[in-house]
Amino acid sequence: MNKTFSFTGAKKVVFGNGSFDELVEHIKESGGNNPLIVLDKNLSESGFREKVSAILDKGGIKYSIFDRVEAEPALELADEGTEIALNGGCDAVVGIGGGSAMDVAKAVAVLAANKGKAVDYLGLNKVPGRGLPKIMVPTTAGTGSEVTFTAVFSRKDLKKKEGMNSPHLYPELALLDPQLTLSLPPEPTAATGIDALCHAIESYTSVNASPMSELVSLEAIELISLSLRTCVHDGSNLEAREQMLLGSLYAGLGLANAGVGAAHSLSYPLGGKYGVSHGLANTIMLPPIMEFNLPAALEKFAVIAAVMGEQIDDLPLRDAAYLAVEAVEALIEDCGIYTGLEDLGIPEDAFPELAKVAMTVARPLENNPRKVTVEDAIEIYEQVY
Repeated sequence: MNKTFSFTGAKKVVFGNGSFDELVEHIKESGGNNPLIVLDKNLSESGFREKVSAILDKGGIKYSIFDRVEAEPALELADEGTEIALNGGCDAVVGIGGGSAMDVAKAVAVLAANKGKAVDYLGLNKVPGRGLPKIMVPTTAGTGSEVTFTAVFSRKDLKKKEGMNSPHLYPELALLDPQLTLSLPPEPTAATGIDALCHAIESYTSVNASPMSELVSLEAIELISLSLRTCVHDGSNLEAREQMLLGSLYAGLGLANAGVGAAHSLSYPLGGKYGVSHGLANTIMLPPIMEFNLPAALEKFAVIAAVMGEQIDDLPLRDAAYLAVEAVEALIEDCGIYTGLEDLGIPEDAFPELAKVAMTVARPLENNPRKVTVEDAIEIYEQVY
């Protein structure tokens, strides 16, 4: 090892069954007495809004709720939430749901304190100062947004996705209660779970990985490999849900510190132009990107294969490394995800344009262990057609 590295994340992490019941105490600890609650729309409609209100009412604090967040959130939702926060005099923001709700919540927190519009802060380090205190509560085991400095949005007008990236987006608290993930149906459990695995594998093989990021990324790969099948097919298994949420947390920490790779660059235009969910897009792109990257990181892929349960003893290094690809393909298949680009209505003649857009998602490509060209991207899209 001959590198200098740092390791960052949410200021504080609280993990445990029933920990969500202490939400009011955590809000007060962060300095808030009148929070804005940012809720996933589907979660709100399922009755979770009433659960949140009951906890907050019992705690005797004032609050506002913004529950219009949908998957692959439009940038305008951040501005809408900010207006509600300002009108309500909110002094903290709590994001509850999947990555979409948490991303909107993080953006609202910095917008409410720094003013302006969400579009002003897209890109890297555009946020001028600290936002309102942020508490993130994941109800899926997938994005790891509760410990990252990124908020990703769909630009409906431009048919693409863009992110807000700033240390000011790191939450003050990540509050993880595995019980909140028990009701997640099999399909989103699978897609968000493979998304977390993608974060773990890409951060582990990133050229910016460090000894500390590798530690959490590798542990994430093992936990997800052990628990995801059970979560998909027996969602009431609390032990599996605990392992899966912990794996997602570790994967998020790996992502925040080492970055992700080409699977994310190639998945972004699928979401921006065709509305494919982030988790599903990453699921589709992960195996072919792993195979593409093999020659550049044989040792690491062999380690991935081993922690995923493959027997690599006495195998040539490349054969051992390739078992990582097969292990991921088997996990995806066992979780019931069989979708290709053709099934999603994406035509082959769109691949050159998709590849061109993917090349503009530069930071993940810079992290990737093997250089990706436009021609490479087109070929990878053809593989998953």
